[in-house]
Order: sequence, then C-alpha cells, then structure tokens
Amino acid sequence: MIDGILPPKRREDDLPPRVREHVSKIVVGDHSGDRFQPPQAVAAEEETKNTVAIGSEPQERQTPPPKPEQPKAKRSLKEWLKNLSKKQKILLTAAAVVVVSGSATGIYFAFFAEQPYKPAVTPATNQESGKEPEPTTVPSSLTGLQVDPSINERPVTAVMIENSMDARPQAGLLEAGVVFEAIAEGGITRFMALYQDTEPDYVGPVRSARPYYLTWLLGFDATYAHAGGSAEALSLINQWRVKDLPHDNAHFWRINSRVAPHNLYTSIPKLREYAAAKGYGKSEFTPLARKNKEEPAVTPTARSIDFAISSANYNVHYDYDPTTNSYKRSEGGAPHTDDRSGTQLAPKVVVALIMPQGKNGIYTTYQTVGSGQVFIFQDGIVKTGSWKKDSNNANLVFTDDSGAEIKLNPGQTWFTALGDAGRVSYAP
Repeated sequence: MIDGILPPKRREDDLPPRVREHVSKIVVGDHSGDRFQPPQAVAAEEETKNTVAIGSEPQERQTPPPKPEQPKAKRSLKEWLKNLSKKQKILLTAAAVVVVSGSATGIYFAFFAEQPYKPAVTPATNQESGKEPEPTTVPSSLTGLQVDPSINERPVTAVMIENSMDARPQAGLLEAGVVFEAIAEGGITRFMALYQDTEPDYVGPVRSARPYYLTWLLGFDATYAHAGGSAEALSLINQWRVKDLPHDNAHFWRINSRVAPHNLYTSIPKLREYAAAKGYGKSEFTPLARKNKEEPAVTPTARSIDFAISSANYNVHYDYDPTTNSYKRSEGGAPHTDDRSGTQLAPKVVVALIMPQGKNGIYTTYQTVGSGQVFIFQDGIVKTGSWKKDSNNANLVFTDDSGAEIKLNPGQTWFTALGDAGRVSYAP
C-alpha cells in the first residue's frame, strides 16, 4: 500500500506482459527494487523452497540470515511523486478525481440542491438583548390608558344608568371609562356611562334618555343605549342623528331580584353586536386632553371633596386615596359600590362642571354648549378654570385661569353638572 492507496484487486497473471513488467517494478514503501508478486506466486515459491523433487531425500531447510534494518530515508512529497511509476501516477490521479468529485457533489447538495421547506421560526425573545419583545400600545381615545391599537377601532358605547334608591348598587359603573352625572327630575340624579376599553357583561339598571346627555355623547360620537326618554330627548335623537340603540328584547333583559322599572340590564358585548347590525362603526371624535402620566402631589391640598347636588340622598362625597392616586366615592352618606364585586368606586379624575341649570316642566335642564367655570380634582389637588364646548358635536376643552390647557390623568373620569360654584367644597 502506498500512503493509504490500495493496489488494484486484480491478478498479475491476467495482465498483458508489458503491463505485468511495469507492475513488478512498483516501489512499495522504502523497499525499492522489490518485485511485486501476487499471493499465488508467493505461495508457490515458498512451496518450492520447502520441498524436494519426487524420489529424492528431504534436505535440511536453510534459514537465510536476517537483513540488517536500514534506516528509512525521509523524502519530500515532490520527490515521492517523482519516483512513482506511470501506473502509480494514473492510480493516484484516479483516486484524486474520485475524492474531488465526491466533495463537489456534497457541496452541491449542501448549498444548491432543493431542500425540504422549513418554515421560519420567530424567536420568542430578542436575540441581542435576551428580553421579551415589548408590547406595542397606544393611549385609549376614551381614557388615555395604554391599550392595544384595536381598542380605538371600537365604537364608544353610552348607557343610561339609573341612580334612584331602588337602583343601588348599580352594575357596570366600575368599568366605565367616563361617567356624566346630572339630575333627571325631582332631584334624582342619573348617570351616562361611556365604554370603549372594557366590555362588562352586566350593566344597569338601564333608564330613559334626557336632552343634555345627548350633547355630551355626541362629543364622543358614541352609540346610545337607553329605555325610552322624555319627548324632547326622543325628538332630538332623530333630529341630531344620534347612533341610537333603544331598548329591545334581544339586547336587554330584566332580572327577577328587582321590581320594574329598576330591573332592566344589558351588556357591552350585546350592545356592540346591536351597533354592528345597525352599521355603526368606529367612533370619530377628538379625545379629552390627557397627561402622559400621573403626578401625585407631595402634599395634597384637596383630600376631601363635597358636591351638594340636590338632597342628602344624592349629594356626593370623595376621599382622596394617595396610595392609588384616586378618589373614593360616596353618595347618600355611604360608599358607592359595585353590585357584583362590592368594590367602592374610585375615579382617577373628578370634574365639577358649573353650568346654568333650569326646569322644563318636571324635567331639569342644563346649558351644556358654551362655556363656564370648572373644578378639576386630580393628584390630590384642585385646579380651577373654564370648560368650553363649541357645539353639540364638539368635545369638552379645559383651560386654567391663565388660559393654558388643563390635561387630565389617564383613567376613569367622573363629570358632575352643578348649577353654581357654591355647591362645590373641598378641604386638605
């Protein structure tokens, strides 16, 4: 064997005489001049050496003296190749062609041959930082809280919620993004709750429409869920093309634990289905001006707030909670709680809208378009200034006494309409 190259598996006797002559001169290792013999010839030669002719006496075998071991000469690759016979060079060349061809085939299949499709796998983490990719959010159009962008594609849904003594505690106010509070009649207040970020499945009791609530909801391009209404309100719903969702049996239901009319309920998912069936899509409106983040005061100056709305059962009190930077709401001398969870309502922002208040028969009226004084409670302090609403479809804008815009904290915002500033009081 020559440096790992095996001799061809062919009998020398089968080769032509000229080729057999060359094969006999092949250099094997360092033993130059030794004749290559096939195994059959070697065996025959040994048999001749160890036997005698037929009829003669056996002779004693002579063992030749061992040849002294010669040191192997070190030769360069160039010299080794030079000493190869023509036959060896042909064999070496053929072996090299086989090796190169095999390598080329492997390279082709590795890089150019069609491979089975493997779908790309998106890494769960950022490979450079090793951190989970941060979610992409945007401020909610309604509350200013960070939400998925798809939330702002929803319509804003407004629901009229009763606040008589028989209607308490209510369901769904805890999840509302914005709440408007005003007197319906007889000193009894009523709420209009607006939803976009959340979808509570139990909201009520649902009651009737009033004209001034229409101007507020139009500023948010909201759909309007209600059960009937005053004659003026129902007329204006058609005149102003309000996105109306009046009471029906498919999207509203009555509960047995309360007596009518204080037992009508709905859900925001059902009202969204209702709106979609009527072709009401995304709400297009100018959001309330919101701050990027809350800025709680080091020393709160308005910890206790009181609104004298009408009577003891409907007057409102707030206590500032610095741990949550919110205002715990009470009415009628008791905590105002959620019907299901029992959680006390606690808006992030409390706003008193001072506006002219009057009567139309038994119904209370408010001048909601124009401007007036405003008290804004947030971060444990109060800012005074002005509110402005240029038209039915315009949203509310707030400025301080210097004319600079007042921005609201993100989160639930509670508006209360009051006839004069003397009905507002607060203490540190």
